[in-house]
Parts: sequence; C-alpha cells; structure tokens
Amino acid sequence: MSLKSMLRGTAVATLLLAVPVLAQTAAPSDSNAKAGQCEGRRGKHGGGGHKFGRMEHRLDKQVAEGRLSQAQADGFKAEAKQLHEEMKAARASNNGQVDETTRAQFKERRKALKEKIKAALAPTQQGA
Repeated sequence: MSLKSMLRGTAVATLLLAVPVLAQTAAPSDSNAKAGQCEGRRGKHGGGGHKFGRMEHRLDKQVAEGRLSQAQADGFKAEAKQLHEEMKAARASNNGQVDETTRAQFKERRKALKEKIKAALAPTQQGA
C-alpha cells in the first residue's frame, strides 16, 4: 500500500467517525437555545419576552380562581391580540423602526388595556 492511499483512508475514516459526534453535540445545543427563547427568558442582551403571552396566562389564572368570567378574559385576550398585531404591522411597514409618536400611542393603548383589566378585577378584590 502506498503512503498516499493510507493517508486517504485514515482521513476518510476520521471524517466518518467525527461527523456523527459533531451532529450529536450541535443538535441539543440548538434545541436548548430555541427552548429558552420560546419561554420568554431574558437572554444575553435583555429583552422583554412575550408580554402578551404572559398576559394571557395571567387572565387564564384569574378565570381559574373565579375572579374573571371566561367571556371577560376572552374579550381582553382578543383586544390584546389585536393590539399586538397592529404593533407588529406598524413595525413591519417601517422596516422594524417605529417613531416615538406611534410608540407612545401603543404604550397608552396597552396601559388602557391594563387599566380595564384592573377595573374588572377590582370588585372581586374588594369583596375578598
């Protein structure tokens, strides 16, 4: 056997053994990173997470505790989803940038929605 064919055979065998090992180590780290993003955790650079998803979760919890009716929660969820979609559309139409006036309008609308939710919960808090 020549030296050239031995080196070629060694290189091929090394690659065949290394590829599955590299594939195994790369896949779990990617899935862990994606799982962390889906849960709304703050990453390396901060970030708010899924605010509307958390709002839906809190509303579901209030329904389970009997502090809100399902119809009220569904109405609040629909309003929050509509606001979220409008915010996404505004960002998409301006290449990811939203001017200060539009941002302030959305902030006021989100604040008004939170106030409506608090107002709906207020009678149950006083009764408890």
